[in-house]
Amino acid sequence: MNNPNFIDYVSIYSKSGDGGEGSKHFRREKFVPKGGPDGGDGGRGGHIILKGNKQLWTLLHLKYKKHFVAENGKPGGGSKKNGANGKDIIIEVPLGTIARKKDNEEKVLEIIKNNEEKILLEGGIGGLGNHNFKSSTNQSPKYSQPGKNGMEQWITLELKVLADVGIVGFPNSGKSTLLSVVSKAKPKIGDYPFTTIKPNLGVVPYKEDKSFILADIPGIIEGASKGKGLGLRFLRHIERNSILLFLIPINSTNITKEFNLLLKELKNYNKELLDKERVLAISKSDLVEKSELEIKLKKINIDIPKIFISSINYFGIEELKEQIWKKIKVNK
Repeated sequence: MNNPNFIDYVSIYSKSGDGGEGSKHFRREKFVPKGGPDGGDGGRGGHIILKGNKQLWTLLHLKYKKHFVAENGKPGGGSKKNGANGKDIIIEVPLGTIARKKDNEEKVLEIIKNNEEKILLEGGIGGLGNHNFKSSTNQSPKYSQPGKNGMEQWITLELKVLADVGIVGFPNSGKSTLLSVVSKAKPKIGDYPFTTIKPNLGVVPYKEDKSFILADIPGIIEGASKGKGLGLRFLRHIERNSILLFLIPINSTNITKEFNLLLKELKNYNKELLDKERVLAISKSDLVEKSELEIKLKKINIDIPKIFISSINYFGIEELKEQIWKKIKVNK
């Protein structure tokens, strides 16, 4: 997903189809000059439907096509012939897409499974033909129902990345390098803040045919939960991850303090994030002698699994993958 065209937020205008009008027709045949009412019902207006597609990783295809108007239902006919339903419009979206009303941000639906279909806007119901209104006191009703209007709404589509593990850390902590080492993903890597400005996904092989999905999320900065830096744009992606992999470089001034600051930003954004399983990887461990690691470990006052790693020489990577897999099994 290292793509400059990665789009995770778009607004679209949607209008479902109007229902078709019911018919006021009366039966007229050669030997039945004054037959009863036989007007058929109008057809339903087309729905606007969202459908999950696991092959999509971005909302880019909706960036320039923003208007979706479904077909109206056809009117009813004679001989109790119902009008055809309007054609539905199906909009394919990546898994993890949430639809909200643009005016008040009310959540409408979310798509998390492949080929899952949910109606975003229902088409208008077709009107009843006059044959429905025939009664003992009114044998020849000369009226029918109009179709019900469809719905129209500006909708915001918001993508939250679906991954087993989300990497949490400050800029330049080695997240992109780790992802490139453990998977075939090729994120942009550089020794400066915000190298990663879009989420990157990689499939990490474990043992035999086992694997898990790791997400490299743009780095947190202090105040991100209030929109500072990349702010809320990346924090929403972490909500989908079942496990949080905290990544802090070994040359950090105070690893415990940095970890607590990361926790604070997550809590300020959504306190439920603190309920997720956590693992701490201390990156860039090749910068110190192995004999010093035990001394470093004693200074870290954090009660979760802690693994020293180096993406440069692959030190600790297998141990990290094993610890992550244990956490994944607990969550399944």
